[in-house]
Amino acid sequence: MTEYFLGLPLDWWQPIVWGLPFVIWTVAWVVLGLIVGSFLNVVIHRLPRNESVVQPPSHCPNCNQRIPLKDNLPVFSWLWLKGRCRFCATPISPRYLGVEVLTAIIFLVTWLRFGAEQPWVAFALCVLFAGFIAATFIDLEHLIIPDEITLGGTVVGFLLSIAIPALHGAETAAQSLKQSGLGILIGAGVVYAVLRGGKLLFGRQRIPLEGTQRVVFHETGVILPKEEIPYEELFYRASDAIRLQGQRIELADRCYWNQPVELRLAAQPARIRIGAEELPAEGEPYLSVETDRIELPREAMGLGDVKFMAAIGAFLGWQATVFSLFFSAVLGTLVALVLIALGRQKWSGRLGYGPYLAMAALVWAWGGKTWFQAWFGGAAGPF
Repeated sequence: MTEYFLGLPLDWWQPIVWGLPFVIWTVAWVVLGLIVGSFLNVVIHRLPRNESVVQPPSHCPNCNQRIPLKDNLPVFSWLWLKGRCRFCATPISPRYLGVEVLTAIIFLVTWLRFGAEQPWVAFALCVLFAGFIAATFIDLEHLIIPDEITLGGTVVGFLLSIAIPALHGAETAAQSLKQSGLGILIGAGVVYAVLRGGKLLFGRQRIPLEGTQRVVFHETGVILPKEEIPYEELFYRASDAIRLQGQRIELADRCYWNQPVELRLAAQPARIRIGAEELPAEGEPYLSVETDRIELPREAMGLGDVKFMAAIGAFLGWQATVFSLFFSAVLGTLVALVLIALGRQKWSGRLGYGPYLAMAALVWAWGGKTWFQAWFGGAAGPF
């Protein structure tokens, strides 16, 4: 006897997933992607500014008016308001629309790829990809990946590996746990090795400034004329140093003129050298230097990328981290060359690496492992 759903034969809507036709879940997954994308916009805006993603409720950053529900519907509200705030008419970045659409598309493709046979794997991957989207847009704008995404993602990936062994193609939680643990260790370890090697080979970057500019050092980072760089992205080894030729140097209680300045904040103890005088860094709450150039310690990758790769490994296993490292290098190189050719990037410019790691891991999850094995056959070994 043929069963019907909404007037159509049930077998037309096959397969059945979680008690409902696959098509129904497909529509639901797109809606879920739009809702998650809307939340990710909040995360992308607030997390780098150390603001809560829960309170206060959604509001216009310009006029601080609370956004009503009718103006907070993913995609539709942005289009209806023509990309402007209802109250102050301030333009709303197209990024908000793009993030919502991108999240819905990625959720849809992931569901179509895995939902029919492994719906819980589709769910876990969408959790990972939501983190990818947030990390990508934050890294593009701020050149950082917050610990809430990297370390939090590592923990979530580890726990989901226990709950969903199929995430690693395993039959038991113990096997899946092993794959996740190896992914964390090897993923973070590989990028850590690249970071160390990059330090040894390309450890310094000289940045000329436009005339005499003020460079300010505070508790967590250095403020350059056009950007702020966290110390954790600069100081890794005890020998790492920031060097400047200061025309005017201001401390909290005194000034110097025309002296070389050197900061070694990873040394024990952390210290500042001004001319021939050496000072403990902890005793100097304020330092401002007027200079026309600065020399920074340079990394091939940041510590945020190390933690980000650990999160990828927790979800996808160690093979994905190795693939992601090499494939992301190809993607990053191609994009950098295009940007340089278009005059949008300098050879010495900094480029967030997180988006390329995310894109490479996405390729792996959607079928990269299958393609890799098909291309290289037996030479793929443990892959």
